[in-house]
Parts: sequence; structure tokens; C-alpha cells
Amino acid sequence: MTLHRTYCMTRLPRPLALAAAIALFPALPALAQEATPQPGFVEQLAEARALATSDREPEALARYDAMLQASPGNSDVLLARGRTYAWMARWPEAEADLRAVTAAKPGYADAWSALGDMYLWSDRPAQAADAYARRVALQPDSAEAQVALGRALRSAGDLAGARASFEAAGARGLPAQEVADLVATLQPRTANPDVNAGGYRWSLRLGAEHTAFDPGRDPWNDASLTLRRHFTRGSLGLELLHADRFGSRDTAWALDAYAPLWSRAYANLRYQQGDPDGLFARRAWRVEVFQGVGSGWELSGSYDRLEFGGPGVDMYGAGIGRYLGNWYLRYRALHVPGIGGGSLSHRGVARWYYAGNADDYLEASAGTGRSVDEVGGATGETIRRSSASAGVAWVRFPDPRWGFKLGANVANNVDGFDERAVSAALYLRW
Repeated sequence: MTLHRTYCMTRLPRPLALAAAIALFPALPALAQEATPQPGFVEQLAEARALATSDREPEALARYDAMLQASPGNSDVLLARGRTYAWMARWPEAEADLRAVTAAKPGYADAWSALGDMYLWSDRPAQAADAYARRVALQPDSAEAQVALGRALRSAGDLAGARASFEAAGARGLPAQEVADLVATLQPRTANPDVNAGGYRWSLRLGAEHTAFDPGRDPWNDASLTLRRHFTRGSLGLELLHADRFGSRDTAWALDAYAPLWSRAYANLRYQQGDPDGLFARRAWRVEVFQGVGSGWELSGSYDRLEFGGPGVDMYGAGIGRYLGNWYLRYRALHVPGIGGGSLSHRGVARWYYAGNADDYLEASAGTGRSVDEVGGATGETIRRSSASAGVAWVRFPDPRWGFKLGANVANNVDGFDERAVSAALYLRW
């Protein structure tokens, strides 16, 4: 948990850390209101805190325990020990110490701040927001307190409340650019980040992919162009698709919509039309419903139907996603009924929004699948096949109005070919 310490104190050499801890340690007069500490108690506390911020947490905890023996119930020691437990991800012990401080001294703003940090780090954003709100009530003129509350509300899914807190921080002296950067992080994140609006009404995506095969055969080249209109809630996109495969070329078009449903739910609806004798399906439908549950979880279920020249193909999917700070994790299974149980594929995605907004991210994905196909005609002979794939992608918006995506993917295909693909896309918004 070393990362979290940057919220509290920059790592310093031990002499400087000791001096800083003495200078920065809050509410030292509170020591006089509790059991009378031994001489040098403040210095002992500063030394223990310096140990805690120098990767020597066990030694710090031993110091805190000894100090509490000498001064039982001391709020400053409990606060320091509670923060150390939180840095070590020992949540129950951290909560017990910090709750003890806020119960004994409800007017201790730093204790509410520490409690809020602990709840946020342990993925309890609603409780973090409650704790930060108490700090705001005690420090109404603090921009830092408003920012902390806004971040917790953002993690809890209350984007309107988070915006209000960020703007309140601006009214209390936070620079306008920092407020704008925080507000930009309130763009909703979805399973498909390509449909993010960035606050604009229109967006355009131009993408291309090149796939090579081993053993050698002609490569595939695919391209797509999507014009999307964004509304207050939801969007509608018109797509043009082009494929150059097996020495043949084909095009198709599609309508792709994202529409709000009930509370914390939205749907992706898609219709695609292609040439009856082309590479794309003659017709394709899709509906997928996403439902937010709990704190940061999202369930989904989908149905796809593809119609080529013969009987249609039905596909059923189920997924579970997790929004965790600047991370999005998702697992999805897809089943296609057929001979011998049909085919079943699994895919996992890990996406890191490294800039803290809804635009810039790094993504890694991996998948496996199996299928059973009839190859013997009248004999009824079947063959079982499996495949695996992995990919990476990087998306960057140098300016809110335009960005790009670079990707690479490898797979072993079910028909015996290994695939190597590279892709690129350009995004424009206005």
C-alpha cells in the first residue's frame, strides 16, 4: 500500500521525515486533554510516523502500541496507527482505530479525513463520502476537503454531487484548470469506451486493421467509419464497414444505439445489413442490457442473431464487469448452440484509465474458445477445435476534440492458422 502514502507525506530521509512529522502532525494540543504523556511523547510520535512512511510499518506499530500503553486512548496515536493500518490494507483494525477517534472527538477534521481515505481505499465509496462530508462541515472553506468529497461521490456513482463538490472547490480557491481536469473525470465510463462523447454532440471514428497469417495465406484488411450523434442520455451511430478477405471485397452498414433504461441500466441495440452473397452477414441483430449493481459492479446479458444464406446463427452472452477506481475489469462468456453442445468462448478485459478521465486508457485482453463442427457429412463425424487470443490497445486524446487508438492482437485460429493483427483508429469530436 506504499502508493497511498503519497496522500499524506512525501517519502523523506529519516531526519527530515522526523522534522516534517513534528511540524505537520495535527492537533498537538489534544495531547493535554487525555492521559498525561511522558516527556518526549511528541517526538516519539513523530519518530513512529517517520517509520510508518519509510516502509517500516511493523516497527511503527510497535511504537504506537507502546505509546498507547503509556497514554491509553490517545486520539493522535490512534489516528496515526489507524492510518498505518490503512496503508497496510488492514481494514478492520484501521476502521476500529479511526472510528474510536471520531467517536471521542467528532470535531477532529483530520480523523474524518483519514476515515474517508480508509473507506475509499477499501472500496467503500459511499461510506467515504459520508466521512468526507463531516470533514467538509468542519472545514467549510477547504478546497482540499471538497475535492476529497467529490472523488468519493464520483466513485460512488453520484456524478452530479461530485461535480458540485469540484465546483465548490473552485469557489474556495482551487485553480480553474484543476477544476476543469476534475470535472473531465466525470465522463461516464462504459463497457465500450468508443461511444464516449467527451461532452460533444458529434463524434467520428475511422478505423483500420491488418491481419497476417502463419502458415502463409493472403492477409485480411478491414476498415470502418462511424458517425455518432450523442444526446443528453444515449447515442446513435451510423457505421460503414469494409472487408477485403479471401480475394473478395464487401461492404455493409449498421445502426448502433446506446439507450438508457431504468436506474443504473442501459442497452446497446444494433442492426447490420450486408450483401446476401458477401463476406458480412446478410442481416444481424444485437441487444445487450447492462445493469449496475452494488458498488461498482455491472452485469450484462446479450443476444445476437446472424443471418447468412442458410439458417440463422443465435448467440447468447453473459458478462460481469467491475469499475474499481481508474480500472475496469470484465469477463464475458458467449455461447453458440449447435452440434455437441455448440461453441463456448470466454474473454477477459482489463482497462486502466491512466489519466483518470474516460478517454485515455491502456487495455489488455485475452480469450479462449472451443467449438464442435460436423465434417463427415452423412457419416456424422465431428471434430472439436479450440482457439486462444490475446491483445493490447492504447488510446490517447492529446486534445479533447481528437484522439487515436493503436492495437495489436495474436490468436491461433480454429482452422489451424496463427493470426497477427495490428490496428489503428482516429477519433474526432465536435
